[in-house]
Amino acid sequence: MIHVCSLAALHPTVAATRASHVLSVMADVGQVKRPPSVLEANHLRISMDDITEQIDGFVAPNDEHIVQVLEFVRAWDRAAPLVVHCYAGISRSTASAFAAACALNPHRDEAVIAQQIRDASPSASPNRLIVTLADRALGRDGRMLRALDRIGPGSISVDGQPFRIDLE
Repeated sequence: MIHVCSLAALHPTVAATRASHVLSVMADVGQVKRPPSVLEANHLRISMDDITEQIDGFVAPNDEHIVQVLEFVRAWDRAAPLVVHCYAGISRSTASAFAAACALNPHRDEAVIAQQIRDASPSASPNRLIVTLADRALGRDGRMLRALDRIGPGSISVDGQPFRIDLE
């Protein structure tokens, strides 16, 4: 099971779900304090801004980021949940969780996964660049982006509420 949350909800979400792995995807990722119950080896930190194109002074999501995410989630043994978070729990984390769910379920319909995200989180607005890169890396032929188009943008929110994605 994958849980998605904001930085502010990271520690309570890890405690409540007894997660063993954490994926942090946000700018200034160095500020993230690893929950004590999560081993350092089970915490991947990726520094990226929530942008969808290259902008001077910012770090756009890139292919190497996606490779790191996919390698990390594929190495996760799934014995306990994975928590994916960004600053607000709305864009980078939901896109990364979508990529993870698609990677771990190569035959599952992208539209079903995207709809599960929308049903669980009205504010989820997966970062399109992350999804574009993941779609290409996973050989999904644009289906992940079309699934995003079907669910539409999330409702406007400052901070997303934690939610989960079932992998089956």
